[in-house]
Amino acid sequence: MSTETEAPVEAPEPSGDEIHDAHDHPTDRKYVQVAIVLALVTALEVATYFVEMPGEVLIPALMVMMVFKFFYVAAWFMHLRFDSPLFTKFFVTGLVLATAVYGVALTVFEFWTKG
Repeated sequence: MSTETEAPVEAPEPSGDEIHDAHDHPTDRKYVQVAIVLALVTALEVATYFVEMPGEVLIPALMVMMVFKFFYVAAWFMHLRFDSPLFTKFFVTGLVLATAVYGVALTVFEFWTKG
C-alpha cells in the first residue's frame, strides 16, 4: 500500500479586477457631490480676492481651504480613502510637512508683519 498524500489545493490568485472590486466604490452621484463641494470651496477661494482682509487672516484662510481641497481630491479621486491606512499616514505626513515649510518660509520673509 502506498500512502500518497494529496497536495493541498491552492486558491487561484485573484485577478486585477477582483482586487480592484475588493472595496465598494462610490457611486457617480457621490462623485458629483464631491465635485460640488470642491467647486464651492474654490468659489470661496476666488471670493477672497474681492474681500478686503489683512494677510494675517487671508493667507491662513486660503491655506486651510487649499489643504482641504488637496486632501479631498486625494481621498476621493485618487482613491486614498480606500487604500491602506499606511498610505494615508504617509500622505498626511507629507502634507503637514509641506504646509509647515510654507509657513516657515512666510515667517522668514516676514510676510505676517508686512502691511
